[in-house]
Amino acid sequence: MKIVIAPDSFKESMTALEAAESMKKGWKDIFGEEASVDVIPMADGGEGTTTSLSEALEASMHQIEVTSPNGEKVTAEYAVSKDGRTAVLEMAEASGIGLVDEQERNPLTATSYGTGELIQDALGKGVEKIIIGIGGSATNDGGAGMIQALGGRLLDNENQEVAAGGAALAGLHSIHLSGLDDRLKQVSISVACDVKNPLTGENGASAVYGPQKGATPDMVKTLDEALGVFADVMKRDLNADIAHIEGAGAAGGMGAGLIGCLGASLESGIDIVLKETNFYERVKGADLVVTGEGKMDSQTVYGKTPVGVAKAAHSVNKNAVVLAVCGQLGEGYEAVYEHGITAAFSMVPGPHDLQTALKNGPEYAEKISRSLALMWKASSGK
Repeated sequence: MKIVIAPDSFKESMTALEAAESMKKGWKDIFGEEASVDVIPMADGGEGTTTSLSEALEASMHQIEVTSPNGEKVTAEYAVSKDGRTAVLEMAEASGIGLVDEQERNPLTATSYGTGELIQDALGKGVEKIIIGIGGSATNDGGAGMIQALGGRLLDNENQEVAAGGAALAGLHSIHLSGLDDRLKQVSISVACDVKNPLTGENGASAVYGPQKGATPDMVKTLDEALGVFADVMKRDLNADIAHIEGAGAAGGMGAGLIGCLGASLESGIDIVLKETNFYERVKGADLVVTGEGKMDSQTVYGKTPVGVAKAAHSVNKNAVVLAVCGQLGEGYEAVYEHGITAAFSMVPGPHDLQTALKNGPEYAEKISRSLALMWKASSGK
């Protein structure tokens, strides 16, 4: 019997690897040597992507000091694959909302400069490919700070560098990329991005995500207009018409900066992880696939790990059985049954307070897996 276990992380409880190993123990307790279990930690481009891919790529971790969204120095971490060809980093490490206290969040001035510093350090490792997860940002500057950190120049009408933050882009007059780090020409950049928002407008970066970064309605208007200027100048100076591209508004417009200035490609986060972990080859011949996430609900069908795993498994074997183990089954979770999940289960045994549930995640994952294994063994006659 061949089992593939490929869950996402369970936020604040288990990494994807910890969850997968706990599930594996439950299945092996019942099947022992009768079953081969392949553990493939997953992620969808958000928090935990670096951890999951570093495990799959046998990567080494690197720490550097970078500039935080509010200009302070913080330590950020990224991974380089064992073969030295691929770097994996998360914008949240350098420019994330978690780096700024709630009362200090200000998207008018928050900068993505630290993300550029992170990229630059990865370039120094001689990599050929950079994978960037851009979830959890604190910024709304279109990636302007990142571009400046990499040697690009964003000038006002007096040929001075525009200040940090999204609001300053209202005074942008020209963009010059001749000073960009030459090593960027030697790498491909893949961006893990699962949102479809354009750069500006009622569905754009500022209107949809600005408020959670501390933007008031007046700030949203200011930021939206500033990103409009950024788009206009980029179109004129770089011949990059990015304003209405799906995903350009991701991470406060970071999608626009990466596409228009660095030539990056935006891809589904789970698709990147599936490809980099060689999932399609490893799932061949599997009798059973087990996936999961912290909370499964109606949003899971929109690019989240369990459905991505299920679709990938079915693309290799249309009759694949895919079980999902979750911390919580939320409203509308049944939608996953239309997207390849065979059955979904909550692993929490009865009513629990949140902290207890989070603390005991590995134990619960192991126990539910043991129960599922017993059920599978009984139904299959083994």
